[in-house]
Amino acid sequence: MPLSVKHLLGIKELNVNDIEQIFQTADNFKQVLQRPIKKVPTLRDTTVANIFFENSTRTRLSFELAEKRLGADVVNFSASGSSVSKGETLIDTVNNILAMKVDMVVMRHSASGAPWFLANHIDASIVNAGDGTNEHPTQALLDAYSMREKLGNLKGKRITIIGDIMHSRVALSNIFCLNKLGAEVTVSGPPTLIPKHIESLGVKVEYDVKKALQKCDVANVLRIQLERQHKPLFSTLREYALYFGVNKAMLDSLQRDIIIMHPGPINRGVEINSDVADSKSSIILDQVENGVAIRMAVIYLLSGKREME
Repeated sequence: MPLSVKHLLGIKELNVNDIEQIFQTADNFKQVLQRPIKKVPTLRDTTVANIFFENSTRTRLSFELAEKRLGADVVNFSASGSSVSKGETLIDTVNNILAMKVDMVVMRHSASGAPWFLANHIDASIVNAGDGTNEHPTQALLDAYSMREKLGNLKGKRITIIGDIMHSRVALSNIFCLNKLGAEVTVSGPPTLIPKHIESLGVKVEYDVKKALQKCDVANVLRIQLERQHKPLFSTLREYALYFGVNKAMLDSLQRDIIIMHPGPINRGVEINSDVADSKSSIILDQVENGVAIRMAVIYLLSGKREME
């Protein structure tokens, strides 16, 4: 079945059937990625443009690899060194790229809502690779998919998101996705980094990280986004690590195993210690691997192709 949407702009626009369809398709592509030849010619007649107005490593590489695994022709665009620096508008930039007969656009932008703006002005399908502090839908999908692999059905599972909730598009998309899948979500971190009235999104708030860990099956740890903070919101990184960083002593005190996740990039020794990030409880590298399969599934389903070889 096709998705109910033409674009993947945010998790809010997806229904549960869409999410399950993406997961089932990703299951198939994970099998493809285990083969000696990891490509399928499904999108051999499709051109995808990756348009990134913000720096990115994992997300950009993951999308590019997913597109090439599907056999698509890939065009990469970076705002640095482009005509954007000369004052060219977003619409003009994208229209010039579409004039080269591009079928799909994957876009990351610092302005919240930029993918929605673009979707209203061009015909190609848009995949949001992160917009400002708003959403990062494919990251939430791969996070939930990774949890599902370890826990099975997420209904009733307790998920804690720890860190800079206020500035994190990953946190918001995760909340929307996990709520749709029936999980119980708690956010934890310094009061200055947790938005007021966030409970209205159907989550619980626990400012004590140790207590939050005691009540969860999965801890998804987020970095502090200093580049988005326009004023000091805590004293020092050392103080943050002392009171809100996840370390081995915290996990040992739980006397039970929980799953540790992180969307990256990791600031080791700040929000998470190396002995936790690299422990047997961590599925951080599984998230990276699953990211390719999830993005293959999203691109495949949005392309409208109905044959998987």
